[in-house]
Amino acid sequence: MTIPNTLIKGTLGGEALLSVRYSSFSPDLPVIKWQLKREKSVTVVQSIGTDIIGTLRPEYRDRILVFENGTLLLHNLRLTDDGTYDVEISITDDTFTGEGSITLTVDGRRTSLIVRFYLFLCCLDPFYRAGTMESSDEEEVRTFVKVMTEKYSPENFPYGQGVVALCSPPGSPNKDRLFLPSILVLNQCGISKAGDRTDIAAFCAHVVELDLSHNQLNDWVEIGAIVSNVPHLDFLNLSMNPLSGVELEPSMADVFCRVRQLVLINTHVSWNTVHTLTKHTPELEELFLCLNGYDTVPESQTSCPSLRLLQITDNHLREWAEVRKFGLMYPSLSTLVLANNNLDSVGDTQETLQCLFPNLRSINLNNSGLSKWEDIERLSFFPKLEEVKVKGIPLLEPYTAHERHSLLLAQLPSVVVLNGGAVSKGEREDAERFFVRYYQECPEQELPQRYHILVSKYGQLAPLAEVDLSPRSTMVDVRWGERVEAVSLRLEQTVGDLRKQLKALLQLPTNGIRLFYINREMCSVLGPEELKCGSRALHSYSIRDGDEILVVPKVKSRCSPSDL
Repeated sequence: MTIPNTLIKGTLGGEALLSVRYSSFSPDLPVIKWQLKREKSVTVVQSIGTDIIGTLRPEYRDRILVFENGTLLLHNLRLTDDGTYDVEISITDDTFTGEGSITLTVDGRRTSLIVRFYLFLCCLDPFYRAGTMESSDEEEVRTFVKVMTEKYSPENFPYGQGVVALCSPPGSPNKDRLFLPSILVLNQCGISKAGDRTDIAAFCAHVVELDLSHNQLNDWVEIGAIVSNVPHLDFLNLSMNPLSGVELEPSMADVFCRVRQLVLINTHVSWNTVHTLTKHTPELEELFLCLNGYDTVPESQTSCPSLRLLQITDNHLREWAEVRKFGLMYPSLSTLVLANNNLDSVGDTQETLQCLFPNLRSINLNNSGLSKWEDIERLSFFPKLEEVKVKGIPLLEPYTAHERHSLLLAQLPSVVVLNGGAVSKGEREDAERFFVRYYQECPEQELPQRYHILVSKYGQLAPLAEVDLSPRSTMVDVRWGERVEAVSLRLEQTVGDLRKQLKALLQLPTNGIRLFYINREMCSVLGPEELKCGSRALHSYSIRDGDEILVVPKVKSRCSPSDL
């Protein structure tokens, strides 16, 4: 696991991208855990892949997003978010767990102080805004070159593996050497301009990945000036830059032709610009368009046959008529992540879906609005679909966890990974048999098509016998000296719980007693068994009605010096 930047600076109400990356040869999804260091560490989020486990703490609800590479995005920053974040990434097949830390600082005062000072000056001098403030803004312009030379100077960035030492080109105002890695991370640096193109070309000839997220880039001319001078750029992250209403001219788009992974999260970039980019990036494989407020998908006149992965979570796509356009625009799409879009259905016929998405292998519909089993059935029409995620949909709310898993799995015969878990052959057979039994008492007109297919495979199945194996209560005699009390025990409770129960019932001390279990039928053979382990459940002792619990006071041994 690698962490490109261990110090992230954020502002109150803004966003912070805690970026990590991991590599593994295992096909299993990683378990990702983020914790905030406090006197007692606070778990921010734990997930399997991007699927969050359990319930988020109230202070993090609707404020976090976990990406497949382990990266954590925090929205609407609070002063309490300031601190060091520990991340662990583990995979079952891997020997070691990836661990690391990122420090986040949240500035909640600087902006308000500047604004107050500016208003104070405006009251003193009505010409201040038109004069002095403009010159101050000009002095504060942060260029890509300036930030790069500051961060990667020998004083700030150590020379190490994967780092190239470069001297400034002749005539450059930057006289110092720079220690530049092939992966540049310049996020949250206030960059709004490119700077000297000659310097960019001289310093960035070996750079393959560039993270410019959470800056102030709002001009494609400036972005193009940076990208055009990074000849081997493979990965570009422009997330959280203000690109709303800013169009990319087709004549300038060729500079992006080498990019394979493009991240445009929360930029509100227009679809026209997205189409221009995909038209001029013939090697583009992965595109991230999360949190851009899209509710429609305008069709593109030119498809992007190279695109394999589209992640477009947390938008406002509701109708299948919009989603189906992805199949036309990206014919080689193999992974489609649509989580948190409230999609209300999966439409089209089997023949149409096979034509639209001939290569789709994985689809994520978590927290969508699917409410009919027909929508799940249509997922099986995708000819190569192997992985499905459908957690948090209205359709599954009335069912138990076991029913959800079994009914889903039985409806999806070609799926080998369901909701992040691999499906075994035995698990599929159990689910399909459950499906038959679940529906076989339903009227003929309510039976799904899949039912008839499975009946032809397994036949009509007899109902399973219901066997209750849960721990029950039992009546035992509790003996304390000459006193005997009949006590009802809940067998799921532990030995420690029993001590507390007896303390309340018999007014006994919990620390000054020993407990022994006596099996009435086998006492002559086994003798009393001491209940020592406070965390052990009572049902593991096979306690039955009529057995006895013997309470014995502890005897404190006393030794004189001569005994030692």
